[in-house]
Amino acid sequence: KDPNALKMVEITLDNMRLGGIFDHIGLGFHRYSTDKRWFLPHFEKMLYNQAMIAMAYLEAYHLTKKEKYANVAKEIFTYVLRDMKYKKGGFFSAEDADSEGEEGTFYVWSKEELIEILGKEKGDKVSKIYGFMNGGNFHDEASGQKTGKNIPYLSSNLDSLSKEFQMSKVEIENLLIKSKKELFQARKKREHPLKDDKILTDWNGLMIAALALGGKVLKNSDYTNAAINASRFIEDNLKDKNNKLLKRYRNGKSGLSPHIDDYAFLAWSMLNLYDSTFELKYLEDAINLTKTMIEDFLDENGGFFIGSKGAEKLMVRTKSSYDGAIPSGNSVAVMNLFRLSKITGDTYYKEIAIKTLRAFSDQVKNSPSGFSQMLSGYMFNHNNTKELVIVAEKMDKALANILDEIQIFYNPNSVILLKTNSNKELLSRIAPWTKNHVKRDGKVTYYLCENFACKQPTTSLRLIQNSLD
Repeated sequence: KDPNALKMVEITLDNMRLGGIFDHIGLGFHRYSTDKRWFLPHFEKMLYNQAMIAMAYLEAYHLTKKEKYANVAKEIFTYVLRDMKYKKGGFFSAEDADSEGEEGTFYVWSKEELIEILGKEKGDKVSKIYGFMNGGNFHDEASGQKTGKNIPYLSSNLDSLSKEFQMSKVEIENLLIKSKKELFQARKKREHPLKDDKILTDWNGLMIAALALGGKVLKNSDYTNAAINASRFIEDNLKDKNNKLLKRYRNGKSGLSPHIDDYAFLAWSMLNLYDSTFELKYLEDAINLTKTMIEDFLDENGGFFIGSKGAEKLMVRTKSSYDGAIPSGNSVAVMNLFRLSKITGDTYYKEIAIKTLRAFSDQVKNSPSGFSQMLSGYMFNHNNTKELVIVAEKMDKALANILDEIQIFYNPNSVILLKTNSNKELLSRIAPWTKNHVKRDGKVTYYLCENFACKQPTTSLRLIQNSLD
């Protein structure tokens, strides 16, 4: 509820989407910006960047209800599902920065190219909107000289551009949409950057988590289904004969010992898939992955080792906790463990999470910004997390609408469990604390709890919405 924190988030997300770090023609984000304006990117595109950035925009939309953030998440998913999806369901790792022997060649344009493709009038307008210069806005990294090429970017938002170019916002939007299609088709004829077609378990876990969140927040079953298909691919292709995860798949072959990230990120994705579908299979998968993670990677002194106990023996088994371009396996494990503790009622998961936090507490105190995911896990546990159990006869359209009405609220410190006639026995085994939760008066009934101390059950959806808002 801190307005300054939200302002920081929105300024950052707004300017990332305007800048050259975003691929305005083909969508998706480049790996990172080399300047403080978000203008000049390193042109490589990484799967994990798309996943993490998509989640940030989804959360921003979920909280603010501003469509512009939902639209960016959709743009990212369009790129990933179009260019990074393997036909059997998993996701490729990256697209290179270089083509034709130089970085960025695939992505930059001369003003003359735009005019040739779009025509003089439209080409002039679009080149101005995208900040093109006659001598190019893209400078050679070594010499600092202009290259004659331009990186498409937007100098300001559409409202400001509307005033600057004396066009309505709708006119600018339509102009950019139509011109993007033409430029995208022209760009397809260029030599494409090489694609890193490895399918990595951990990075796929991040993408599945993002798509599952997108399915829930945007109410888009295509995203949920893409997440489900990718999870099936991992189940079928990235497990060994002992049902342990493998690290990578390429050209029909799987191999390499897993790391903590593989288990933590995939468990994260299963938890998000449960939130999106309420299918207990995904909750079971998250629990089984977490149990194996604990068995194979846990350090009894706190935290998780990078490699499993069954991997090649090293002189020292190291642990990684710092959140870099992606969060560390330990950070994600903390959040997963707290979520599972709240879902199942099993304090064992919570104890391991707290012990992990203690193991890294000195490092966190010295550099809190390097542990944002771990601190998010801490806050999830600390900030009066709510548990909501919804008891209904069966999953049908009416219940789906009710779930949508509840999930419309951004409430990251909550877990929701769905109990129906068909799943009540399995749910009671997974989360025994829900065993005595039953319907009242033949209606959908809600049990709102904190630390498993539940208020009087209610059949009022409005009352629950007010409590979660």
